[in-house]
Amino acid sequence: MAGLNDLIRSSTQGGSIAKPLMLALGALLASNVLFGGKGQTASAGSQPTTDTSDPGGLAGGLGGLVNKLQQGGLGDVVNSWVGSGQNQPVSPGQLSSALGPSILKTVSQMTGISEDDLTKQLSQVLPGVVNGLTPNGRLPTVAELSKMMEKQ
Repeated sequence: MAGLNDLIRSSTQGGSIAKPLMLALGALLASNVLFGGKGQTASAGSQPTTDTSDPGGLAGGLGGLVNKLQQGGLGDVVNSWVGSGQNQPVSPGQLSSALGPSILKTVSQMTGISEDDLTKQLSQVLPGVVNGLTPNGRLPTVAELSKMMEKQ
């Protein structure tokens, strides 16, 4: 997973990121946090689809996270991160509302970061991370994601 760590660091200003925030991002990108362990993977389209060939994998978590944020009212914002244009910002309050209290509580407990600090920090780095994981302007397929991680 060193490739993901490099991607996350490159998505932050100055390339420095605290270990608890790395854990929070990893937790959000793991589908078991968002879906209780259900395997979800991204299709070649922009919407995630259920697929058990990669249960709990990164592509499932990314698709699940994008879907959760879109369903939480951040569709235009998230689409800007996935698309090739300028990334729209997200406020901590918007992110908190879209993710919901149970996900924030779970990630907060996993990382030791308060929910307020967690949403503040995630609102700063999540746009760049999602943008970096979607270089073709859409959610990557499992094969594309594997190739991307090999290059890191």
